[in-house]
Amino acid sequence: MDKPLGVAVVGIGEVALNTHLPTLLLCSHLFRTLALVDISPGALQHAASKFHVPKTYTTLDPVLADPEIDVVMIMSANEYHVEQSIAALRAGKHVFVEKPLALTVAGADAVAAAARESGKVCFVGFMRRYAEAFLRVKDMVAGAKFSYVRVRDIIGHNAFFVSQSGSFPLKFDDIPVSAARERAVRSEAMLADALGTHTERDSKTWNLLTGLSSHDISALRELVGMPRRVLSAVRSGDCNWIWATLEYDGFVAYYEVGIDNVRVFDAHIEAYLSDRRVKVSYDTPYVKGLPITASVQYTRDGDHVEETIRPTYEDAFTLEYRAFYDAIVKGTPVKTSPEDAREDVVIFKMIMDAIWAGEI
Repeated sequence: MDKPLGVAVVGIGEVALNTHLPTLLLCSHLFRTLALVDISPGALQHAASKFHVPKTYTTLDPVLADPEIDVVMIMSANEYHVEQSIAALRAGKHVFVEKPLALTVAGADAVAAAARESGKVCFVGFMRRYAEAFLRVKDMVAGAKFSYVRVRDIIGHNAFFVSQSGSFPLKFDDIPVSAARERAVRSEAMLADALGTHTERDSKTWNLLTGLSSHDISALRELVGMPRRVLSAVRSGDCNWIWATLEYDGFVAYYEVGIDNVRVFDAHIEAYLSDRRVKVSYDTPYVKGLPITASVQYTRDGDHVEETIRPTYEDAFTLEYRAFYDAIVKGTPVKTSPEDAREDVVIFKMIMDAIWAGEI
């Protein structure tokens, strides 16, 4: 078997501490975590001790110059994904970057160009699209004529699930004030590029779309492709909820997303065909091993039949790691590429335009 690839993890926040670093330990036959990068000394010290990582840095440069590092995994604040991805690719490293790849179309295009020029793998972490149950549903609807598609992602705050995950993550507040200010300036510039003139409500809506919604829209695209247009979209007063109707050839997809204070993770995609209904249901990724299931309803010999399929308890992070490793070692094509992720930003802008049109 090929030797494990040397990894540097950039950004030691909630998702790194709760999901990625534990999963990397369990996938030690594929990856070895050799370095951590973060601006928080406390996060670095904690994660290095807990996950037995030998090298820690507060900047990216030492990682880029380290010949032991094959892969840079980027889990930092969204505003830094583009810059750090491009730097790693130009340094000859393969890149795994958490979603969203970019907050602007131009940012996604820049990463795609850097990946092409470097010849290295750039893999965007849309883990839901690697879940076995999702792939089963994709097979079930392949070539079918859709009547309707419903996409829902209504969940409680991450802290509800992280606190009961058994991963015992900590949060650190030793980030320099200057870094927080710099991030805010960077965020505002990217919002201006993506949206033009915008309000604080627009900023909150864009953050919801590029954050939680990127999971849903990305998976929807893999199942049914790009929409022709967004017929309508509405947001709540607090901008924690969005409802949108996307038009395709001969059917629509209805999308609802929201964050509330209930400890429930209600996320699914359901496709209505003329002779059956097919659904993939997700649970929180912050509790490892919770099953992702496929279900189908249909008529057989006059009887109503409902089937639930649980292909595996293997979590979607592990499955996407396998795909990432195969892309590097075997040259397997990457479906969650920068070019693919770019299309999400296009749809997000379509939704924003529909929201604005409805509020005139």
